[in-house]
Amino acid sequence: MVTATALEEELRRLAGSVPDPELPVLTLDELGVVRAVHVHGTDSVEVELTPTYTGCPAVEVMSTDIERVLHERGIRDVSVRTVLSPAWSTDDISDEGRRKLREFGIAPPRGGRPAGPVTLSLSATRTVAEADAGAEAPELEPILCPICGSADTELLSRFSSTACKALRRCLSCREPFDHFKEL
Repeated sequence: MVTATALEEELRRLAGSVPDPELPVLTLDELGVVRAVHVHGTDSVEVELTPTYTGCPAVEVMSTDIERVLHERGIRDVSVRTVLSPAWSTDDISDEGRRKLREFGIAPPRGGRPAGPVTLSLSATRTVAEADAGAEAPELEPILCPICGSADTELLSRFSSTACKALRRCLSCREPFDHFKEL
């Protein structure tokens, strides 16, 4: 494993400070999508970026914003390379990113993804019913309402404003909210 130089670490922090175009409350570093920065020669940099999912429409904007911030730092030649392996997962979101999502009114992804395939139940939509989905289904923590903290929530739509979020409603405070799905 090659250790990053001080310059590469500085440039990685700069690239990571760019706000996510779909969730501007998070930086790319908090989202966990900036994988590495490599300096080549005296004025050329390559940034490795892993999208949240293949075909993510925000990758182009992320790349442009990373190029801009590194050009402003004085780097003449900046290239952003999409890296699909290892795949991004919601486990890559930092604790700070999860806190910011919650404060912004988006339920963060549940932690502790089960190893192996994820069982998908297409019948129940309520969080309370998820724990009763059967002995084969891995037990995940409930999805808490980011507004009142209740675990009594229901799924309204598997997709919300972006493909990585689902639309839910709290049955206690009755407010709808986005949930950043576990991937």
